[in-house]
Amino acid sequence: MSTFDEKVREILGGPLTAADVAILQINIGYLCNMSCKHCHLSAGPDRKERMSRRTMDEALHAVGRTGIRTVDITGGAPELNPDLQHLIAGARALGAHVIVRSNLTVLAEPGMEGFPAFYRDQGVEVVASLPHFAAASVDRVRGGGTFEKSLQGLHRLNALGYGKEGAGLRLNLVYNPPGAILPGSQQELEDRYRKELAARGVVFDGLFTFANMALGRFRDFLVRSRGLEGYLATVRRAFNPATLEGLMCRHLVNVRWDGTLFDCDFNQVTDLPVDASCPRHISAFDPARLARRRIVTDEHCFVCTAGAGTS
Repeated sequence: MSTFDEKVREILGGPLTAADVAILQINIGYLCNMSCKHCHLSAGPDRKERMSRRTMDEALHAVGRTGIRTVDITGGAPELNPDLQHLIAGARALGAHVIVRSNLTVLAEPGMEGFPAFYRDQGVEVVASLPHFAAASVDRVRGGGTFEKSLQGLHRLNALGYGKEGAGLRLNLVYNPPGAILPGSQQELEDRYRKELAARGVVFDGLFTFANMALGRFRDFLVRSRGLEGYLATVRRAFNPATLEGLMCRHLVNVRWDGTLFDCDFNQVTDLPVDASCPRHISAFDPARLARRRIVTDEHCFVCTAGAGTS
């Protein structure tokens, strides 16, 4: 039993369990145009993993059969999967709300220019990664020139109505700390983002704060810098029992590119599929059992419960 499990049992009197299945989160591949230093999946230009249209159709069948209302699409860079538009259009035809997690810079890649307008036409909510509001911090994590490319993507989305009051097109940004530290106050960060980006002509709806997960490329960095144990100790000390109720794993099921089911995108990295009491592939999706399953946890779960939690 992990020490995270022990902590949860002390507080809840039993294991962490699902509350419902409100969201189907679909990771459609690890291919990405960037190799960000904080990426828990180690996504990048050399990754070959990609969800097939057949697996996407199995996911759409699960949505249509169960009435799941939200489909959350992530990667890698989702836009680099050639069947992304098929998945989005299929989910929207079923009446689901669709979220796409974009790194923004991919919108400047050849052949990607039409995605902002497609997102608008489909009513997609965009959750855009922008690790910081300062160019130097973003470029240090994502590579030289990526901040300006991100701004270009945001300007294109704004021009289509995203982030603007009354347009009905939600644009949320994601902040990651610039290293082995926990996020500060979400409200203070959001206020600072609004001020700094407004000066550059950018508006948005809200800011999510994500602590860096000690997995993938970020874990490799921590190991090289001999900071892994210190970071893990920091997140353990910052454990906040009030975060347990709203943990994302309690309200969603995550689908890997090959159709395997997980409690979250992070469990993919350590290959921890959903509890054995449930079918573990999207082709055998069982919402009743998944809605009452035990959540499979490990030490990396302390990151999601540190401080104010991962919003």
